[in-house]
Amino acid sequence: MLSQSDNELLTKVGPGTPMGELLRRFWIPGLLEEEVPTPDCPPVRLRLLGEDLVAYRDTDGRVGILDNYCPHRRASLFFGRNEEGGLRCVYHGWKFDADGSCVDMPSEPAESNFRDKVRVTAYPAVARGGIVWLYMGPPDLQPEPPAFEWSLLPEGQRVAIKRLEECNWAQAVEGGIDSSHISFLHRNLADLNPDAPKTLHQKYAAGDRSPSFTIKPTDYGFMVGARRNAEEGHQYWRVTQFLTPFYTMIPPVLVRDTDSRNMGYGGHAWVPIDDDNTWTWNLSASPHRPYEESRRGGGLEEALDAKYRPLRNIDNDYELDREMQRSVNYTGIVGINTQDRAVQESMGRVVDRTAEHLGTTDAAVIAFRRRLMRMALALQEGIEPAEASHGDWYRVRSASAVLPTGVPFDVGAAALLTPSSR
Repeated sequence: MLSQSDNELLTKVGPGTPMGELLRRFWIPGLLEEEVPTPDCPPVRLRLLGEDLVAYRDTDGRVGILDNYCPHRRASLFFGRNEEGGLRCVYHGWKFDADGSCVDMPSEPAESNFRDKVRVTAYPAVARGGIVWLYMGPPDLQPEPPAFEWSLLPEGQRVAIKRLEECNWAQAVEGGIDSSHISFLHRNLADLNPDAPKTLHQKYAAGDRSPSFTIKPTDYGFMVGARRNAEEGHQYWRVTQFLTPFYTMIPPVLVRDTDSRNMGYGGHAWVPIDDDNTWTWNLSASPHRPYEESRRGGGLEEALDAKYRPLRNIDNDYELDREMQRSVNYTGIVGINTQDRAVQESMGRVVDRTAEHLGTTDAAVIAFRRRLMRMALALQEGIEPAEASHGDWYRVRSASAVLPTGVPFDVGAAALLTPSSR
């Protein structure tokens, strides 16, 4: 468990908070490119790290990320006119470019130089991998974006999907690095039938519901090796990465005894909207071949409304079906994503970690908290996070493998964990 002060250190992300200042040192997945698809398209609202922003694509195709509030009388720039290389406030016509400079101030006399003295907060943005990334930290410390393999693949070989999660970002991350819950939360009851057909993953996850965990610190964060018993003389390893500050890499599901180096894999980014809400990004990569059309979504689809809120949500109990819970799956809820959200949001907007009781399978959760809180406190002492300035550290993969008993996961799966040169 954590003290109340440590829980607040971990979860609060607004401007000026220790964790908020740490997260601002990193490039952040902000929105899908499809949300600002064409030059001079309508601007869209964006809220990240407790700040209200507006995003638009200008006449030249450049994405601008501005403070939502016009610096004149604080009217919302969401209602602005996106025209001729800038976003114009409809209240008095002040116009701002993607750098935040005021390029037109028609409500002032023509001879006035007042526009040269006014700026709106603007954050650098770059489009990569179907995502618009932004950097909200000190301009003189702006690093290169992280070189995730999935973000650099051709369009047909990667997928990015986002959805709203109505809880704090840290409890969402902790769900993503918890490998033990797959034997319960995501279990189909047919897996308990020894005669039912199963993938190797289903077989091992159902057969050993108390995995042993090994945590290996890395430059970018840490690797979590979850070990389950397999056939005699072998063990089933699932290797999950946590990459600071809020990324996880999901091991591929081992379907049969094939070379998993040719398998696709997935990942998550858990981006704080504010202290109470999170953008959960589902990310999928097929490094060796394009997705088939039927799998173009990478198996990550979920029914969403126009604002990316899932249709199965806390207001309708995630469409929980008690009969399904008795006869089909462990939860009575359809979909892995929905099952995860149901338990994470059920903890409340910000979980009270002073009342929890962690066990041996929570080693990754403990490692995450320690690392992030240590980094946030170090930044308060002037020590910048090295991870933020080394985007090349993020070019890694997750892996699943059946290894001989006694072979360490980071040795036996080494060939699977590093992307081959392209």
